[in-house]
Amino acid sequence: MSGDQTPHDKDRTLEKALTNKIINDYFDQSESWLRAILRMCIFSLAHLNGQSIFIVECPNQAVAKRLSRKTFPFRGIVYYLTDNFNGCDRTLFCYREHKDGTWHCFDTSSKSWKPLSNLQSRTATTDS
Repeated sequence: MSGDQTPHDKDRTLEKALTNKIINDYFDQSESWLRAILRMCIFSLAHLNGQSIFIVECPNQAVAKRLSRKTFPFRGIVYYLTDNFNGCDRTLFCYREHKDGTWHCFDTSSKSWKPLSNLQSRTATTDS
């Protein structure tokens, strides 16, 4: 996930390309409203407690909450991207609080909202 330590937007190119590729290929037959709000998000892969997870960084709480109620289309994306069939289909739908800069994520494995720390993607470290 991006943060103040991420230099400029230079490392977001990979995540933006991944987002567009997944939307075009994986959500091709989905409703147009879903594709429209997904284009406002950024997708990335990360590791949490040694487990690969799929992260959807949302622009705000409203988008994150709407996507968190429609998790079925996101199941299996980690498998799709990594060919890791022994992993899980865990997805985090996250948004950043503007007033204090904290990240809040809906975790599909626990089906609950929580702040997360120590979350690292391959291109950027995160803050909590």
